[in-house]
Amino acid sequence: MPDFDLDSFKKTWQEQPVQHKYDNNEILQMLNRKSRNYVKYIFWISVIEFLFFTTVGLFYIIQGKESNSFINILEKLGVDRTPQVDKAFDNIYLTLKVLSLSITAYFVYKFYQNHKQIKIEENLKKFILKIIQFKKTVNAFILINIGLLIAFTSVFIIFIFYIVDIQNINITNSTLTGFLVGVVLSTALTVLLVWLYYRLVYGIIMKRLDKNLTQLKDIDSQEN
Repeated sequence: MPDFDLDSFKKTWQEQPVQHKYDNNEILQMLNRKSRNYVKYIFWISVIEFLFFTTVGLFYIIQGKESNSFINILEKLGVDRTPQVDKAFDNIYLTLKVLSLSITAYFVYKFYQNHKQIKIEENLKKFILKIIQFKKTVNAFILINIGLLIAFTSVFIIFIFYIVDIQNINITNSTLTGFLVGVVLSTALTVLLVWLYYRLVYGIIMKRLDKNLTQLKDIDSQEN
């Protein structure tokens, strides 16, 4: 076994290539580019959601499947299906669908604005503020969608009780309890699934964006 030569080892070590260290400006540009990409991903995801729900909504309106499913629930409660009931439900459904798509379209536009406004040439403080604003927009989008789901369910429940009242239908306590429990459980399950969807799809991207934001704040504190 050859003897260990300390001088030779030190010489070999000194000849090793020194890895390039990034300065704050290079790190800032890299974080900026990554952050813009994350914002772009959320924008395109929201566009896909908007197109998907628009297509599904139009399909149900044309086929009348949503109306038939809801009327079936009414008939189980003893409600007579009349043209007036069909028309009232169709009007409510169309109004809520237009409202939902309008809100989604608004947030798609806001995400697009945020993506266009985050530019490399902006100073660090403005860049940080715009990322924070984008996070608030995403959180508002998620909460409003969940809130709309609960609100729409409440509107349909009110509509059911209104129809039951004007048709003078007597519903037994057991039927009413079963109906309300079913609605609450189905709504809670739907809200949970929606929350899990946003948590999975948006959460992963937002977690990475949060990491970028932390690094950007560290750079900002070093410069001040």
